[in-house]
Amino acid sequence: MIYSASCIYAQEKYHDGMFFLKKQIIFVLLGLISMFSVMSFDYHLLKDKAKILVMISWLLLILVLVPFIGREIAGARRWFRFGFLSFQPSEFSYIALIVYVASFISQKNTLIKESFLKGFLPVLFVSGITSILILLQPDLGTVFAINAVVLIMLFIAGVPKRSIIFIFLVSLALLFVLISTSTYRRNRLTAFLNPWQDPKGKGYQIVQSNIALGCGGILGRGLGNSYQKLFYLPAAHTDFIFSIIGEELGLLGTLSVCLLFINLMLEGLKISKYSPDTFGTYLSLGIIFVLSLKAVINIGVACGVLPTKGLPLPFISYGGSSLIFDLVGIGLVLNVSRFSEKE
Repeated sequence: MIYSASCIYAQEKYHDGMFFLKKQIIFVLLGLISMFSVMSFDYHLLKDKAKILVMISWLLLILVLVPFIGREIAGARRWFRFGFLSFQPSEFSYIALIVYVASFISQKNTLIKESFLKGFLPVLFVSGITSILILLQPDLGTVFAINAVVLIMLFIAGVPKRSIIFIFLVSLALLFVLISTSTYRRNRLTAFLNPWQDPKGKGYQIVQSNIALGCGGILGRGLGNSYQKLFYLPAAHTDFIFSIIGEELGLLGTLSVCLLFINLMLEGLKISKYSPDTFGTYLSLGIIFVLSLKAVINIGVACGVLPTKGLPLPFISYGGSSLIFDLVGIGLVLNVSRFSEKE
């Protein structure tokens, strides 16, 4: 699908229709090597290294904001560039944050249920610092995804409902402020509410995405036969690859993708359920929830039921660091499954 969605654009820009496919194959190989490497050690070793991982993620998030170190694209400074490889530190930060929250829950399980200051506030502080650093890039979509998962993990761990509701309301207020004080975020919201009000401007991506999905019908136009990838739909091989799947493979293709993600989530939840300890339970739970939420957001944006967010479709969209760290996350889940109590 990456080749199909990107070949015309790659030929026009780089004079090589397989440009993105070749790079993605390298990313897949690096991701698989990383996944199997993560599977090879005892995941319990991460429990005592959680704070170090978080501090490393903070350092990387700070460095990416420094001019001449971090790379700026379209007004966002989110990437390190190493030759033909780009590294997005926010992808590493979600792994580090989940490891920290899982470690904290496993060590402070009683305090989480009884004390706001000692059992809840430390996690809010760590996730808050991470969120601020990511927002400075800026990247609201990633902040929303990782904090939603942190709250879900804390809720399942037994944090009092009143604390969850309080943080949820505060988050809504902060979200309102972030949207109201940013022109491009307001434009995204207005485009989501009524994309046809400005179909050639603010609502262009959503309109073109809906056209792609609508033209696909039940069986699609056929693999490689998309019209929208002919410079109509921006980011066809990245954020909106689901729309190209819908146009070329139809409703059956998009439903197949959705079923695969549902199966991934269910298998991940089984691994979490049969984990031998609390750390493994919440580690696998957090990673599966992040991957599932990223998929839901990406698909929701492509279908026009959620405002536009810059989140790729896990394992399918073109992208190096997102694919590699998603596979690292799967490696951690499989690592937990090695110690599963289920026979």
